[in-house]
Amino acid sequence: MSQVPTALDTGDLVEVVRDHLARDPGPLTPHRVATALRATGRPVGDTTVLAVHEALRRDVLGAGPLEPLLRRPGVTDVLVNGAAQVVVDRGQGLEPTGVVFPDDAAVRRLAQRLAAAAGRRLDDATPYADVRLPDGTRLHAVLAPVARPGTSISLRVPPSRAIRVDDLVADGALPAGGARLLRAVVASRLAFLVTGGTGSGKTTLLAGLLGLVDPAERLVLVEDSSELRPDHPHVVGLEGRPANIEGAGAVDVRTLVRQALRMRPDRIVVGEVRGAEVVDLLAALNTGHEGGCGTLHANSAADVPARVEALALAAGLDRAATHSQLASGVHLVVHLARGRDGVRRVRELAVPERGPDGLVRMLTAARLDGDRVQDGPGAPRLAALLEPADRP
Repeated sequence: MSQVPTALDTGDLVEVVRDHLARDPGPLTPHRVATALRATGRPVGDTTVLAVHEALRRDVLGAGPLEPLLRRPGVTDVLVNGAAQVVVDRGQGLEPTGVVFPDDAAVRRLAQRLAAAAGRRLDDATPYADVRLPDGTRLHAVLAPVARPGTSISLRVPPSRAIRVDDLVADGALPAGGARLLRAVVASRLAFLVTGGTGSGKTTLLAGLLGLVDPAERLVLVEDSSELRPDHPHVVGLEGRPANIEGAGAVDVRTLVRQALRMRPDRIVVGEVRGAEVVDLLAALNTGHEGGCGTLHANSAADVPARVEALALAAGLDRAATHSQLASGVHLVVHLARGRDGVRRVRELAVPERGPDGLVRMLTAARLDGDRVQDGPGAPRLAALLEPADRP
């Protein structure tokens, strides 16, 4: 009868077999695993051999013990906080998984292998990496002891299919009335920013909105790490590149925004505005490139002018010029937040208003609460921006 190993037994046997195979390199096959197990002098059966082979296969291919988590329906993030804690996010907040690693060395080994698959170095000299894996998954890793309580791995899972606005409505992220407003925004070629905190669903919403763009238009996407997957027939993506080990070859987002301007775009999209590229995006939106958009980290719609100002000042654009460009180039801010239940939702649409002092403040055009859309003081301004045929 085949012997069924416990999880602990399998872990011990995996390490024994790993050492044996390392001394005698060759392909990873069940036959070689069985030979290595017999060399330990322990009685083993087919079930044990297959269990150890599968554990080793996961450890050298894909994401190791995280692979089954990445394949679970609805998972958007897999987070590893040291060897003893692995959690996932399926849109309802963080959930424990019960998956554990033998020790931090195993987590470190996985992080380094994943980074190497994307051509990045991850070691004590460079203890962090932010890369896109070949399958589109975004990896961020920080090695211990820089990370506590151990090596940290964050995996952002790309959607298995393009997200549509109707999907967001069905999932409760957007009320039907809000969807009608946003459809009108896209059809009217308004320039907009999608804002919110980390993990609030900015990229997901932006991809859905880009799917509403006229198929005859050409979208040029600029991203630091490619994540946007809009359902649109004419998409050109530009992705930033970090410096190599010698410190050369970096391509930043600001450079890519400038390149995008020369590619006959109908709409320029910046996947995430986080630095000096905000200056080039604002310039593009003020030189006839209608319908441009991007995402931006911000605590609220009201905080967007201050956030844009801070980024632009760091790039050398003064306060007055920044607010002037913002007021004339950006028509709308769409703000998202996660509720206490962990669900990502669109909370507010806001329009910019320039005051007598020349500074921009945001006026709420609509508040989205559950299934309700409530007009705010900026509603007339938004209605005036929308083409009459596209007003909800």
